[in-house]
Amino acid sequence: MNASLPHYLLFSDVGGDTEPGRWRFVLRSVDGSFRFEAGDVEPDARGDRLELLTVVRGLEALDCPSRVTLITASVHVREGIRNGLAEWRKNGWRWECFGQMVPVKNLDLWQRIDRAMQVHEVDCRTYRLDPPHPVRSRRAVESGRRRATRPVSSSSSRPVQWRAKGLAARMRRWLAERLRGSRSPVT
Repeated sequence: MNASLPHYLLFSDVGGDTEPGRWRFVLRSVDGSFRFEAGDVEPDARGDRLELLTVVRGLEALDCPSRVTLITASVHVREGIRNGLAEWRKNGWRWECFGQMVPVKNLDLWQRIDRAMQVHEVDCRTYRLDPPHPVRSRRAVESGRRRATRPVSSSSSRPVQWRAKGLAARMRRWLAERLRGSRSPVT
């Protein structure tokens, strides 16, 4: 990656089943001097299309060529950016499905991401959200005891596991610690 380009973190988030159609992204410079946040509800977009739409809007919010570390929960987006785009472009935006060449789903958004990647250097990382663990005993609930929450994996080859309660604050702190160090923030 080109060290002379400004470096940004792009956090992508969608509402999922709890808030269908909701998308949000946070674009932040690594040095903390710039922060931009946008979000809305797209009533007709769901799943992968909503994830892609969020990434497209985040990348298109940058006004100059930049290095971007994209952090998303979508493995589909990560694999499409890392492995799919070059192959799809080479095959005329088609991919092999059960022995037949079929058009890439959400082609318009993948092409917008491809155009943005011609301008920006994008490194895509994923994080994983795990639901809270079930309470094992009634006594633990009554006493208010909880287990300590922290990332499960420090290895860069596996996704980081988080418990859902209070996730946003813990994730920000954890990413900030990783960005100050030399390790990569997430897989």
